[in-house]
Amino acid sequence: MNVKGKIEFIGQSHPGKVRPHNEDAIGTDLEAGLVVLADGMGGYKAGEVASAIAIQTVTQLVAEGIKKAHKSDAEVSGFSGETLLLRDAIVKANEIINSTSKSQPQCEGMGTTIVACLYYDNRVSVAHVGDSRLYRVRKNRFEQVTLDHSLLQELISRGFYTPEEARKSLNKNLVTRALGIEPTVQVEVQEDVVLEGDIHLLCSDGLSDMVEDSEIHLTISTFSANLEVAAKQLIQLANENGGRDNISVILTRANAPFELKRGLFSRLVDWWG
Repeated sequence: MNVKGKIEFIGQSHPGKVRPHNEDAIGTDLEAGLVVLADGMGGYKAGEVASAIAIQTVTQLVAEGIKKAHKSDAEVSGFSGETLLLRDAIVKANEIINSTSKSQPQCEGMGTTIVACLYYDNRVSVAHVGDSRLYRVRKNRFEQVTLDHSLLQELISRGFYTPEEARKSLNKNLVTRALGIEPTVQVEVQEDVVLEGDIHLLCSDGLSDMVEDSEIHLTISTFSANLEVAAKQLIQLANENGGRDNISVILTRANAPFELKRGLFSRLVDWWG
């Protein structure tokens, strides 16, 4: 749904201080209520091919399908049509990246992480693959919404590392799931309500590996009146701490409710359902 004037979207991307080029990509579509971020990997400039395919495919398919919610599938799966649309778009992006990797020698082995949010009816569908993250700030409480698909996160989940110990590990960038590596991929999806004032941060690991969560939270809180300044400050902090990777951030804020306008009959069905 069109969330113009209801949700504020700001995106920034920077190559960092070490990498010769930027393999991250970001995309926003206010008409569809979509934000998406991808962190490419593999081969000389092939990572940026993978991330670009992911952004283009997902934004195009979501924009085309947003008016056709998968009603029957939604009833069976328990997820909304919007969530299924976002998931299916990412699955298609995986197929295209994998096929391109096999058919173009210079792109062999390329892949990308992805994290995306689709806003509709005072809700958000979240989908991700890999270690690009989504955070949420609600009433000054900061929390990580997604869990990385990475070897390190698996070790944390199994109790081999504490989150504090994990930050010092050398295995931060070993992802266990990414788009394009295999012909099929499992996309992790979830749904949440969106409250007025909620801020979401989508970021590549170029930010989360270089800046502590507490510092990310403090920066967003300090500059929350101006999300563009907040995004630039987050990138600056990552670069000041070494900038060892490309750094991409998208910040969104719900400035007003964006419920779907329904007729009287639909509201009565919702009420009695």
